[in-house]
Amino acid sequence: MNDIGFKIRRAREQKGYSQEFIASQLDITQASYARIESQEIKLSIDRLQKIADVLDMDVLSLLDSSKVTIHNQTNSEGGNGYVENLHIENKETIKKLIQTLENKNEHLKKEIEFLRSMVKT
Repeated sequence: MNDIGFKIRRAREQKGYSQEFIASQLDITQASYARIESQEIKLSIDRLQKIADVLDMDVLSLLDSSKVTIHNQTNSEGGNGYVENLHIENKETIKKLIQTLENKNEHLKKEIEFLRSMVKT
């Protein structure tokens, strides 16, 4: 059973956060956030990572040990992108999350390098 919504709700309640607070941190409505907890809407890797960040926890702790479904939104340059539904085991999920974080880190490194070059001039 994939109970990410339940784990998110339990973590939120343990922190003493309201749905409204988490929703505001994610820049979504409380109703949309409630649908995440009740698993009525699909959860992307990026959104899962943002929720984990707000809850100050590791994203892997939100994943079930059984098969999970993740939704990866891929944006092409200048386009709206598409959503790819993936049904994969946790080992592959972890690889996907690692790749996503490595890509974000690479982007941040380039941004830092650019900003440093701007400061030098």
